[in-house]
Amino acid sequence: MPDLLSLSGLLLIVAALVVGISKTSVSGFGSFAVAAFALVMPAKESTAAVLLLLIIGDIVAVLRYRKHCNWALLRRLLPSVLPGVALGAWVLSVISDVVLKRGIGVLLVIFTLYTLWSRLSASRREAPPAAAGEVRQPHWAMAVGAGVAAGFTTMTANSAGPVMTLYLLEAGVTKSAFVGTGAWFFFLVNLSKTPFSAALGLFPPSTLLLTACLAPVVLLGTWIGVKVVRKLSQRAFENLALAASALAALMLIVR
Repeated sequence: MPDLLSLSGLLLIVAALVVGISKTSVSGFGSFAVAAFALVMPAKESTAAVLLLLIIGDIVAVLRYRKHCNWALLRRLLPSVLPGVALGAWVLSVISDVVLKRGIGVLLVIFTLYTLWSRLSASRREAPPAAAGEVRQPHWAMAVGAGVAAGFTTMTANSAGPVMTLYLLEAGVTKSAFVGTGAWFFFLVNLSKTPFSAALGLFPPSTLLLTACLAPVVLLGTWIGVKVVRKLSQRAFENLALAASALAALMLIVR
């Protein structure tokens, strides 16, 4: 277990705080936490440590936003998530720690650039607002593709946020439904990943102890996220999240 009083330990504490903030505000900050843990710990072990912290944040998010979930969208998406998780678990079992660390960095760069491109494209369009309560069911092919992609990326890099974002944007959900549906999705998916990580031996006592030490920091982050998101504009907050994701990804690639 890393010494939490060292510089590396301080980075893990900040990353745990970011995990909590991302769960109750803008999920883009989560990419920074993934990269930070992978910098300090072996990459495979870091994914398991982050997973446990994410589940703690998920519980808080579900309790806060549980009434806003669109279950019809989740039922369409979830069946194809498990094959993606299984594929990701297989990849974790056959590739080296160095390759995985670089791969996480590349994934985060791709997702950050795609999210930025998607936001810029959306800002140029003038789409009429959807009627209250109106939700479009994405095509089944998109639901299957998004499910597999989300399962794979969340298993290998805890980075399914951009995939879920695109799926919910395509559905045209309201802001509250976006947060609530995402909260339930990540809670269920992260729970489904836990047996795979355990089977790979990624939960040694040191990782469990680290999670216990950082859990209060995650809870503090969830409280901060609720407070901060009320004071900053959504656009400013997302710009900060994209910048953090890009920086963290580049740190992993060049390290």
